[in-house]
Amino acid sequence: MAKRSGNKSDAELKLEIERSREELARRLERVREEADLRRKIRRSVRREPVPWIIGAIAVGLLVTAVMTRKRKVIVDAKGGIKPKRALLEAGFVLGALRIAAGLVKPVVVKFVEKKFGNYMGRERSEPKGF
Repeated sequence: MAKRSGNKSDAELKLEIERSREELARRLERVREEADLRRKIRRSVRREPVPWIIGAIAVGLLVTAVMTRKRKVIVDAKGGIKPKRALLEAGFVLGALRIAAGLVKPVVVKFVEKKFGNYMGRERSEPKGF
């Protein structure tokens, strides 16, 4: 004999459990979509590329300005120049650039392949030349 929980039968309880699971699955999917920052950024770049391009240019100019600013050079009485931590700074910058290049390279390659892949896949119907 079926057990009763309150006024609901087993079939009604199973139906309610199934609805709850479906609602939970929908909510979980919405949370995953909200947390997918990568997709949000890609969508934003596709919708409005101009602000992203301007931002990239601004960051490039800022990095260039910081890297090429004039440094103080201390000259002692004997006429020698004392490089102040220049070698250490250069090593740090080169290391950071290498790490950044390693992280950015797959993204850039994928972007270039996606944008220019159509042109590379085409073969010429007739060879051009003399």
